[in-house]
Amino acid sequence: MIIVMKEGATSEQINQVVEAIESRGLSPHISKGAEITIIGIIGPKNQILELPIEGLPGVEKVVSVSNPFKLASRAFHPQDTLIQIGGHVVGGLQPTIIAGPCSVESKDQILDIARQVKALGAHMLRGGAYKPRTSPYAFQGLGEEGLKYLALAREDTGLPVVTEIMEVGVLPMMDEYVDVFQIGARNMQNYPLLKAVGRTQKPVLLKRGMSATIEEWLMAAEYILAEGNPNVILCERGIRTFETYTRNTLDLNAVPVVQHLSHLPVFVDPSHGVGHWRYIISMARAGIAAGAQGLIVEVHPHPERALSDGEQSLTFENFAQLVHSVEQIVQALGTAGEALATGQH
Repeated sequence: MIIVMKEGATSEQINQVVEAIESRGLSPHISKGAEITIIGIIGPKNQILELPIEGLPGVEKVVSVSNPFKLASRAFHPQDTLIQIGGHVVGGLQPTIIAGPCSVESKDQILDIARQVKALGAHMLRGGAYKPRTSPYAFQGLGEEGLKYLALAREDTGLPVVTEIMEVGVLPMMDEYVDVFQIGARNMQNYPLLKAVGRTQKPVLLKRGMSATIEEWLMAAEYILAEGNPNVILCERGIRTFETYTRNTLDLNAVPVVQHLSHLPVFVDPSHGVGHWRYIISMARAGIAAGAQGLIVEVHPHPERALSDGEQSLTFENFAQLVHSVEQIVQALGTAGEALATGQH
């Protein structure tokens, strides 16, 4: 349930509503827009229905939210969520590009890649220090040593660091090095981990599980939001289907669907979505054209020597082509939008 306050409702009236909610042991979540304030209520449905809210001063109306994800819902937060990460705003009109290797392999490797991708147009640096691999014998990452190298790369280039967290126990240590926690597809429904990152205020890039429905994905985001962290970025990275010519099936339907349902930024990961470097630029273009607010891609100077995911890593030359393609798509969409607005079509 959400409570829509009247335009111009005072702080005292908002606090009175909040106190009424908390007096029943329920949790209020406040979303302040430019003109109105919306208060979401989290708790048992029967207790919510018994709340005498509509008669309180400043209340415009009380609306029941039918879908199970409340805080992630656009009904609760009509405006798009914007997330400030370093000097960059995620969720705005300019797409965000996150680039870097699948795995941090050495200090020199990550420093070189960070410098190159920044020069070519990346806004953030990705790199795995802890790697969830299908085989227990595959390279598992450098751990804290890799995180230190990522921190050095951030210091050298100014690029915020995005890296995957796999378990609750390492969160305090990782918090020292990381700007954005990535929750990988295999951990999308690791609820203790979702709650733990939710108790931080650090941005979270939440990847869709390989067999997850859109509702399950949004409910995973709800776990993070319900713990008080509003800084969630959703990332479509491909789902598992019967197709074998690509690693996964990149579900670009999800981009407009989720943007209709939710206020959270939506990114696309074409690297994992297709699993082959030759298709990544095409799917990155398609993702941006579908409305994605960002991309996360894997880049390696020598993909044939990469310790993980070399077959889906772009060279610097290919990454430059991707950035140029994204700029062209953004420009074309902007021009088309202007033409529609002025009737020139």
